[in-house]
This record gives sequence, C-alpha cells and structure tokens, in this order.
Amino acid sequence: MLFSQIVGHEDIKAKLIQSVKENRVAHAQLFLGQEGTGKLALAIAYAQYINCSNKGEYDSCGECPSCKKYNALAHPDLHFVFPNTTNKNVKKDPESDLFLTEWREYLEKCDCYADLSSWYNALDVENKQGAINVRDSATIMRKLNLKSYEAEYKVAIIWMAEKLNIQAANKLLKLLEEPSEKTLFILVSENQDEILTTIRSRTVLMKIPKLSLVEVQNALVEKFHCDTIAARNAATLANGNWILAQRFVSDYEDEKLYFQCFQKWMRYCFRFSASELIDFIANDIKSLGREKQKEFLAYGLNFFHNALMMNNGLRDNVMLPDDEKAFLNNFAPFISNNNIDMISELFEESINQIERNGNASIIFMDNSFKIFNYFKMK
Repeated sequence: MLFSQIVGHEDIKAKLIQSVKENRVAHAQLFLGQEGTGKLALAIAYAQYINCSNKGEYDSCGECPSCKKYNALAHPDLHFVFPNTTNKNVKKDPESDLFLTEWREYLEKCDCYADLSSWYNALDVENKQGAINVRDSATIMRKLNLKSYEAEYKVAIIWMAEKLNIQAANKLLKLLEEPSEKTLFILVSENQDEILTTIRSRTVLMKIPKLSLVEVQNALVEKFHCDTIAARNAATLANGNWILAQRFVSDYEDEKLYFQCFQKWMRYCFRFSASELIDFIANDIKSLGREKQKEFLAYGLNFFHNALMMNNGLRDNVMLPDDEKAFLNNFAPFISNNNIDMISELFEESINQIERNGNASIIFMDNSFKIFNYFKMK
C-alpha cells in the first residue's frame, strides 16, 4: 500500500514520513478515526514505508522486495490481528491466523478500506459478532518474540482494537510495555473508549480526521470518472466516509430515480389524485422490481427522518444533494412528531410485505391513502 493510493490526509502522511526520517517511530501507536477515514490503509502504508529498502522523499518505492511483499500483504514480518469468530470452515477455536487468506482477499477487494459489516459478510458469519480473543494475543506474542525474517521492523497491526476482549488485552500488556527491539504495534480503532485504559496509555495517539468534501469529491472523479455533480452529491451524503462515498456514487443513477419517484409520489399523495396515483404505481413502481421497490421505500423512510431533523433544528445533520434538500425545505413542514412514528411503521411494514411477495400495487395504493391522512396530522 502506497501513501499515494490513500485518499487525502496529506498532513497525516507527512507526519508519518517525518517520524521515520527522524527515527522517532514509537513502538506502540493508536490510529483513531471514524469508519471510512482510511486509518487501516494509512497503517499499512506506514509500515511499508518503514521497511522499504529504497524509500522516496514522499512514499515507498513500491518495487523493492519488501514493498512487493507488502503490496501482496504477505510480508513475513507483517502480522495482522482482527475480529473473528466461527463460520462454516472454522467451527471452533477461531483466531486471526485461520482467516488470513480471506483477510488478504478482502483487503485487496476493498483497497484496505475495511469496515466490520462487510468483513463479517466476507467471513460469512451470519449474525455472529467477532472478537479478538486470547488465542490471537498468544499467537502474536509468539511471533514477535522471534527474530525478524528480513525486515528492519516486525510490525503487528491490530484492526478494530476495541474488539480485544479483557483476557486478550491483558495478555498483550507486557509486550506493549517491553517490546523486543525494532517491533512496532499499530492499533487501529474507531472507539478508544472501548479499549482497555492500560492498553491506551501505552500507545501514542494519531487521530485520523474525517475526509473533507473536496478530498472525497476529487477522489471520486479520479477513480470513477463521474461528473462533478454526481461526485459532489455522493461526497455530501458520505460525510467524510470514503467507503460510503464509493457506494453512493456507484448507486447515483438509482438515487436520482428514487428521488424523482418519491417527489412525484408525495405530490400525488398530498392532493390525493387517484388517477395520477394509479398511473404512477402502474408505470413507475411496478417497473422497479421487488428489490428496488424495497430500496425505494427505504429511501423514503430516510427522507422522512431527514425532514424531522430539519424541523427540530438539526439542519446541519441533513446530508442530501442540493436538489433533494430544496424539495425537503418545502416538504418538511408536513412531517412532525405527531405522524413520524406512524409513517415509519407503515414504511417498515411495507418493506416486510414486499419481502414476503406482497402485491406492490395494493401496498403502494394503501400507503398513499394513509400518507394523505398522516399529512393532515402535521
């Protein structure tokens, strides 16, 4: 992973590079930031730069034997610890080493911008929650107590360190206090309050802030070759989260379609034009198909919640493209504490009904009658 492959954070990259040049690499560091900020990618790029045998002024060379192994996430002196649990292949005593193949494939697919939900999906753990257990701690301690194979530094990256259970955290304490020479721990976390205080106190904190709108927008245009408006709207909705931004720009056409349909539907409901509603459901809704009908209802549910936030003085928390926000300004007065619960329940139940192969025409016409009455309760 090269620093140049990471979105934004030029000041963070410069600090990390400078620490290497000045030989001020703290043996235990905590990279703290929200989902989608690129903290894991920065940790990997930092480790690669430290062990690069032909460092450039601003980045690793990417060509030396060490860099090639880092690019494949298979350097013998690079070790990963991450949340894990049993699945179809590992039925008992799970630990990170048993999932290294899946982990490398997952990081390659997401460009090292990882999040727990998609990682658990990749592991196929169904509804189970992962943890970092004492077996992980024992394994990493054994590895780091050995001599390095070829690199200057042995590096252990602990992703989502807040998932360390108490036994695992306590077992790591002594190693964090008295590490062997040229050993680097990088803990990557989204919530430092969930990390054992004794662990936190032994690390140097590196805060990774949210990406700026401009950083996300420019990166989307470069990667997806989309127009500036689509990139800006996706960046606005993502609110500094690169993972979400990529998802939003990929679904941009669907989002535009959902907004246009929702705007039309709400206007027909407001004046309750039966003939227009029948035509709308027959031509616009039925053509979406079952999965997109559920997505459309979920979009509407989110729009109602944004309206409520706007009405309660939380306008700054509303993340919508300009055209949707303009419609929301006029629409929001019809949503209040008096009707939001009933609207939310209605839409959630409608999603469930479509999931159970309910008749979309009947569901949407029934919703239209009810929404018309809910508007009068504002």
